[in-house]
Amino acid sequence: MKYTKLGNTEIKVSKICLGTMTWGKQNTQEEAFEQMDYALEQGVNFFDTAELYPVPATPELYADTEIIIGNWFQKTGNRDKVVLATKIAGGGDYTKHIRTGGFNRKNITEAIEASLKRLQTDYIDLYQLHWPDRGVNCFGTRDYPYKTASKEAENHLEILETLNDFVKKGTIKAFGLSNETPWGTMKYLETARAHNLVRPVTIQNSYSLIHRAYEIGMSEVSMREDIGLLAYSPLAQGVLSGKYLDGKKPEGARGTLFPRFTARYMGVSSLEAVKRYEAIAKKNGLTLSEMSLAFINQLPFVTSTIIGATKMSQLKENINSINIELSEETLKEIEAVHSDIPNPAP
Repeated sequence: MKYTKLGNTEIKVSKICLGTMTWGKQNTQEEAFEQMDYALEQGVNFFDTAELYPVPATPELYADTEIIIGNWFQKTGNRDKVVLATKIAGGGDYTKHIRTGGFNRKNITEAIEASLKRLQTDYIDLYQLHWPDRGVNCFGTRDYPYKTASKEAENHLEILETLNDFVKKGTIKAFGLSNETPWGTMKYLETARAHNLVRPVTIQNSYSLIHRAYEIGMSEVSMREDIGLLAYSPLAQGVLSGKYLDGKKPEGARGTLFPRFTARYMGVSSLEAVKRYEAIAKKNGLTLSEMSLAFINQLPFVTSTIIGATKMSQLKENINSINIELSEETLKEIEAVHSDIPNPAP
């Protein structure tokens, strides 16, 4: 395994991060325990979860993933071996079963305290805001939704002051953003500097071979401000495994069970790019998944790549990507496809 640090902290994390959003829905607790055991054995010390999980989010399964992780900590005593990241859900109709009112002091405080209880721990290593309380272009929205975003409030100072209090107490070690924009990220950084408050050290946004929009503005922010990317959906919800090509609908696959999650990655241009990437992988003796992850692992603005799997075979393949070094020729071939079909998935 390879390791790095979270931003300007001394928190050491593996370059591969174990994602958990299927636990409690597509995976049982027993299967989740097996995944955590194996990942830790392979040197993966960074786990990412959220109060929202499992996904698709429902009131009945709310926060079950955190409960599963807490049960594993209780059973194994491995809490001190794991850098644990979780998130507070953003606002909107999708999360009205969790709470309303957005990121204010009361809601953040209640969310942190509830996560601590479910996770059976007295601290969280990385606490993240799952998505902004304002309209932004994420989750398949390509362009800025200016018609709705202009009316929304900015309360960056209240958020930072609240998180700063928890950092002082040691309840959280660091905090990060998720699904943020260059403006939002810089707003948090500037507010933190102006008021001598805790600053974000990571940003968890989607990134894959068919969705490289992070490079347009955020990659420079990452490198100049030392706020590394935690890349989620690096296989585009499984589309970059190639399993959905030619109209295939594998039994039990996420895109088969919940097609709305893969729809953004299944356009004509996206699937054409996936076919071309698959040909490059085969030419180089790699699986498409291995090549897709290895490409992200080597990027200078990436802190860690968040992998997720429902099967152990997938987990093993994904973790093994850290051992793969892509040649300059392979990287040139990848860039040629990107030049022809840039960012086909929104």
